[in-house]
Amino acid sequence: MTSYICQAIKILRENMACKLHLILYSCIVVLCTCCFHDKDGKAHSVGAEVRMIEQLDSLLEADPTRALSRMDSLLPHLTDSVLYYRGIVFKAKAYMLMSQPDHADRMLKMAGRFCQASKQDKDVLALQASVYNMEGNQLARQTKFDSARVKFLKAYHLYTENGGGIRRFNIMLNLADAYLREGYYDKASLWYHNSLAFADSLRLPEAQCFSAYYGLGQVYMELRDFTQCDAYYDRAGKFFESMKPFEKHIYLNNRGNSYYFRQDYKTALKYFRRSLAYVSLHPEMEYERNLTMVNMGEVFLLMNQTDSASYYLSRCYKFFQKVDNNSALYYIDTQLIELALKEGNLPLARKRLDEAVVPRFVEPNMVHIRNRYLQHYFEESKDFRQAYYYQRENSRIDDSIRSERIKMRAQEAALRFQRDSTLMHKEILIQQAENKVLLLHEWLYVGGLIILLLIVAAGTWLIYRKRKRSMEELKMRTAITSLRLKNIRNRISPHFVFNVLSREISSLKDKESNMHLHELIKLIRRNLELTESMTVTLADELDFVRTYIGLEERVLQPDFEMHIDISPSVDPEKVEIPVMLLQIPVENAVKHALVDKEGKRMLWIEVKDCKEYIEAVVRDNGGGFRVSTGSYGTGTGMKVLAQTIQLLNSYNRNPIIMTINNVKIEGREETGCEVKFVIPVDYSYLLRRIKRTNLWRRFTERLSLMTKKAQ
Repeated sequence: MTSYICQAIKILRENMACKLHLILYSCIVVLCTCCFHDKDGKAHSVGAEVRMIEQLDSLLEADPTRALSRMDSLLPHLTDSVLYYRGIVFKAKAYMLMSQPDHADRMLKMAGRFCQASKQDKDVLALQASVYNMEGNQLARQTKFDSARVKFLKAYHLYTENGGGIRRFNIMLNLADAYLREGYYDKASLWYHNSLAFADSLRLPEAQCFSAYYGLGQVYMELRDFTQCDAYYDRAGKFFESMKPFEKHIYLNNRGNSYYFRQDYKTALKYFRRSLAYVSLHPEMEYERNLTMVNMGEVFLLMNQTDSASYYLSRCYKFFQKVDNNSALYYIDTQLIELALKEGNLPLARKRLDEAVVPRFVEPNMVHIRNRYLQHYFEESKDFRQAYYYQRENSRIDDSIRSERIKMRAQEAALRFQRDSTLMHKEILIQQAENKVLLLHEWLYVGGLIILLLIVAAGTWLIYRKRKRSMEELKMRTAITSLRLKNIRNRISPHFVFNVLSREISSLKDKESNMHLHELIKLIRRNLELTESMTVTLADELDFVRTYIGLEERVLQPDFEMHIDISPSVDPEKVEIPVMLLQIPVENAVKHALVDKEGKRMLWIEVKDCKEYIEAVVRDNGGGFRVSTGSYGTGTGMKVLAQTIQLLNSYNRNPIIMTINNVKIEGREETGCEVKFVIPVDYSYLLRRIKRTNLWRRFTERLSLMTKKAQ
């Protein structure tokens, strides 16, 4: 029954493809016959030719065979030389997707010669960039990633100098992929994040950024951080239905690999089977189909299903031999060696090892897998020295991966890393002291002298740490003050002051204007007064907010409402909060959401007493923030606030928690931005490290206990 259903689906797809073929062919004929002609009969149809190529672009990745046929029919009608060679590059991409690298290289050489011989104008440079990009893709398929990266960089620079838009975004993804395959995971992560930032600058929808998401998923898979890996894959998977055929293959294949490295072979096999079923619907995706079968072969091998493993590995070996992909052949040879071992045929394993292809470059993962199977081979051969060598090599590779993980995370959390490093050194010192005390039962007299010396050393060390802590607190205060001053300079910018003062000074005779001018001066003076302060009462903070809103009401009125809701149990005169905690979110809501909003503008400030903590919320109905890049905002004010809270939290057990979310406004069919702060009632602003206060007591207690045990 299954075969009948598959046959029916195949016939249906062929009929649909034929209809599409007739429609596209008719469009091409019409466009070619509707060209304008001059007196000499020459066609002037550049605009129509561009549209025809763009139509074929949409067909290329879905059906490269038919797209190639249509381009062959179109090329004789292309009158513009640059467009003609765009068609040649188009053919190169089609040949690449059809796994015909020799034909693709020939097309690219033709286009490259034209670019070198032509005047280097904007159109020719754009064509040259596309040639570099395609050459890079060709080299990447041959696992020559260093050479591919050189080509991608050339294309990137050309698009940067001449405006590449979406093409520049795609080149950045290609660069990230090349670094990833080379094992430079930190650089790959950097280029993926740069591509997301560039996509945000182009205002690309998130649906066009999923390739960066599953690229980051691949990075974290290589680093064996499967939590982050799944987070990015889940984010990319939301757009699975909108992916192109080859993109779906990449997603399913890489997702399967992530479970392979977790040794969850059943789940990995599920994804590989989905990938194989999908690419089998596209005969032109021969490369992708054979690549999936290689992965399935290894999974079956690891599940000890040797018959299935042998079936898939033997099917794909000839294909990769035909396309001269030594990297894939190296991988298959590795599996065949292990297959022979599992079948108990040691001579065959030795023969396959001797005949195995060794490429110029091998990906770190392949090296790791190869070493694991070679370790097994030499164990079976009783050559334990060689087995140990390959085991040690894999340990070195694992250490390298962990090193890359540290390199990436160090930039993301520099302050936390520094703090944790200090605590680690302290624990090492304590552990060393404990080890010395454990020797007291053998060296009692000598141990007493050592204890005395340790006490003196510890006292000196504590004095040193106290002085260092004082200097550290001074640096923290200076850093916070600097952040505040920087924020004031940005918030009370010349543009803001000029606009308000000009508006008020022009109507000085008006009492109301004089009042607003007075409020502005009050606002600036209050801002400067609070620069050196660490905290402010809730009452003062709300007074500042009301003053600011009063100045902006002329812009926001008449459709503006502000609601301030304070719980009865909250005394604004007694509750202390960090300076600018409410000011900055309110200013951001007004400046970025409410000023340009049409219709009713609303702002809510809520302060609730939740017994063990105070909850402060600033909410607007301005449409919410954009989340296409996964960033909640990078404004100077929010940076200052976040960094200030981070510094203060390092001195408290219970931190202040800040969250920024898009929310639905109750009773209104609108979306807004909500900034929420959770402030513990026992929060301290004294910049004293609570965790270190009991250090001396802990040390003396441990020392006393060990002395008793020794006696």
